[in-house]
Amino acid sequence: MFHFTPRDPGIVRFLCRPEDHGVIAPPVPAKTVLPDWFRKLPPVDTQHRSVANNGLTIKRCMPFLDAMTTGWLLPLAATVRLEITDGGRSVNAGWEFDRTMVSNHGAHQVAGNPKEPVPPCKFHNYWSIRTPPGWSCLFVPPISRPGQPFECVAGLVDTDTYNAEIHFPFFATAPDGLHVIEMGTPLVQVIPIRRDGPALDVEIRAESAREAMERDTIHRRTLAGEGWYRKLARAAR
Repeated sequence: MFHFTPRDPGIVRFLCRPEDHGVIAPPVPAKTVLPDWFRKLPPVDTQHRSVANNGLTIKRCMPFLDAMTTGWLLPLAATVRLEITDGGRSVNAGWEFDRTMVSNHGAHQVAGNPKEPVPPCKFHNYWSIRTPPGWSCLFVPPISRPGQPFECVAGLVDTDTYNAEIHFPFFATAPDGLHVIEMGTPLVQVIPIRRDGPALDVEIRAESAREAMERDTIHRRTLAGEGWYRKLARAAR
């Protein structure tokens, strides 16, 4: 008799405690939460279109859109108030939720960092992430989205083996004052990365004549036609 091991379906799982389900803000696909300014921006600004200007906007730039729509946005579980004083040297936090939302890191842990004298803090996240074997998750500040009163620090976690909740160190970036960060505000963008493939070698050299021709042909095709417009239009809806 043959025994087959069920094939891993390749699912990324965001898991919370049963009592938190329906209470804390859930993760959302990044492609479903495009900033309002980007949605309102036309692919072509007709007011600037002329013989000397094609009027194209950033909405026609696929590298920009692909980065912004990759992965998921992991949100703040509940509303937090940040009080920033003394030129950013002091950061206090308050909330009404029944779990810890913000704690502090010791400044000595990041002594000499470019953000000094702003103290390092940490948002508490109540979603654990599980990825298939061989997959990790890259956590970065939300790409090309409006600035917040804080900026989380990027990190890479092997989420196929580390299944506990991951908290996010951050620095306050806003001026002195009281700043309310609403429940659901994106903290980080989660981008799954496969790490179990063969390692890539690196080659640094001048391009060959053939490679130069390929580069030039692709560039000219982009200039000559509508290029990636239809793909962009579908993704931006």
